[in-house]
This record gives sequence, structure tokens and C-alpha cells, in this order.
Amino acid sequence: MAQQPLPDADPTIGRLVSDASRDFSSLIRNEIQLAKTEVQLSVKAGGAGIALFAAATFFIVMSLIMLSVAIAYFINWNGQGLALHWAFLIVFGFYALLAALLAFIGIRKVKKVRAPEKAIAQANETKAILKRG
Repeated sequence: MAQQPLPDADPTIGRLVSDASRDFSSLIRNEIQLAKTEVQLSVKAGGAGIALFAAATFFIVMSLIMLSVAIAYFINWNGQGLALHWAFLIVFGFYALLAALLAFIGIRKVKKVRAPEKAIAQANETKAILKRG
């Protein structure tokens, strides 16, 4: 009886190229997804900082008009409290401190915005691997 040749267990070159292409495509997609995720987190932190700046601006503009006048007159208490000029100065100082606090918190939030470090490192690693061949 004649023996039949065993099927070749090694994949063909075409199969290897196809697998490598699929794996490379998957790797690139995953790196892009990682970069998107990191950028989204940074944008959220930056958005919170910008929102705090907007809140600080809103409070400076709106509150200094009506609330400042009301508080200054409350401090004056129909002439029996501090003089009106001192009352208005106290109110102004309070709102200036409030705005400074909100701006400080906003700056800290904006400084948390970072580049997608993990994605960049992974892309550099992939680039180095591909260069080695």
C-alpha cells in the first residue's frame, strides 16, 4: 500500500501575510481607541476648569450689581452702621476673594489636561518593533 503524504501543517505565506495584516490593523485600531479615551478624559477635566472660569465670571458680573448694593446698604443699616463707602468697599473685597478662589480652582482643573501619554508610548513602541522588522 502506498502512503499518502501528510498535509503540510505550516501555514502558507499568503496566510501569514493575511494574519499579520489583520493583527496590525487590530493593533492600530486599539491604539487609536486608547488615544481617544485619554483625550476624552483630558477634555472632561479641561471642560470642568472652563466651567469654573465661566462661573467665576458670572458671579463677578451679576453679583456685583444687585447683591453688592443690597449688602452695602445692610452694612450701613440706615446710617447706623458703617459709612456707605466702607460698606461698598467690604462688599467689593468679598466678591474679589470669591472670584480669586474660583479662578484658582479653575486653573488647577485646566492644568490636569494632558496629552494621551499611554497612546503615544504605545505608538512609539509599535514603531520601534516595526523598524526592527
